[in-house]
Amino acid sequence: MAEYAFDPVAARERLVGKIRAFVTGAGLRRVVLGISGGKDSSVAAALCARALGAENVYGVMLPDGRQRDLEDSKRVCASLGIRCRVVNIGEMHRALHAAIDANENPDADPHFFPVDYVKESDVNVGPRLRMTTLRYIAQALGAFLCGTGNLSEATVGYCTKDGDTSCDFNPLGTLTSVEVMQVGLTMPELPRELVEKTPDDGLSGVPDEVKLGLTYRQIHDYLRLGGCGDAEVDEKIARRERGNMHKRRTPTILDAWKD
Repeated sequence: MAEYAFDPVAARERLVGKIRAFVTGAGLRRVVLGISGGKDSSVAAALCARALGAENVYGVMLPDGRQRDLEDSKRVCASLGIRCRVVNIGEMHRALHAAIDANENPDADPHFFPVDYVKESDVNVGPRLRMTTLRYIAQALGAFLCGTGNLSEATVGYCTKDGDTSCDFNPLGTLTSVEVMQVGLTMPELPRELVEKTPDDGLSGVPDEVKLGLTYRQIHDYLRLGGCGDAEVDEKIARRERGNMHKRRTPTILDAWKD
């Protein structure tokens, strides 16, 4: 096994300094981020509040219709003293679905694509509408959009292209899910139970680890120790890492000037 050492306090202080330098270096002072009530957005918000002052952090809660843990999101904002707002994306989601669905839109060509394909694509509409809303608010405020995805999610592709991967900066992108929790536990301004809360996507109500068929500890050990102790699981993670690398890269530009 590889050697591994992580100092969450040192990581926290480095990130606070880097957030402050990145935002103020661009001549800005405000940040916007989505608040889900889970550890990732909570820790990201707390880091931003330490770096820029709570008054310059805008937390947006984005339920899709009803969200069972909305009160957790509000509690995070209250604990940190950041500005907050609820924007329900449910009507936007339904309107987009109706406009595309051949069964609901009389002008749609039913032969363009099967309805089942639209419904499968619909899974990722929520994260994309959330990011569109956050971009709208960030631009209106003259603020940067802070991402909240962690390295574990990115490694196995548990993220939506043009959705939660879209941001101006991401303070958690080099930390595994386990490490994000460790950083969060060094911040007394965050409710401990929310830092340790079982992660889910806030849309399906199904825990992340159930949907993935993997635990975040297994992904952490794969990344930091070179393996989780189960070769079959390691290969499963490696396949997902290879197959989802496109989500971690900027769009491919095809060169018209070279063969």
